Amino acid sequence: MPPMPASAHPQAPSVWQKIRMGAMMGTGVGLTIGFIFGSYSILRGGAGPRGVLSTLSQYMLGSAATFGFFLSIGSVIRNDAPPQWEAARLQLAAPVLRSRNEGFAIMKARWQLEKARRSS
Repeated sequence: MPPMPASAHPQAPSVWQKIRMGAMMGTGVGLTIGFIFGSYSILRGGAGPRGVLSTLSQYMLGSAATFGFFLSIGSVIRNDAPPQWEAARLQLAAPVLRSRNEGFAIMKARWQLEKARRSS
């Protein structure tokens, strides 16, 4: 049986895959930040009546949930448009960069206008 032909256009990730990827990245970042700030808080002020492990886990889980939620939403918002729209936008956008000759010609024209304005 011959192998299946490679698709000319690779499949973009779905919205749910983007949400899941953002949530997993945010959860990882949140766990790390929660560990850092929770450890600092415990070392600075003590663990309190619930103990070290409970206090640290509360910091880590709260931070992981917050970061995961916001990064999942942000990853969907940032990547909402299909890649074809981005390619079309880049083709239609005016170029920002100019060549040295064009920049020098524009600068020279502005100097000429400034001289004419000052002399009159």
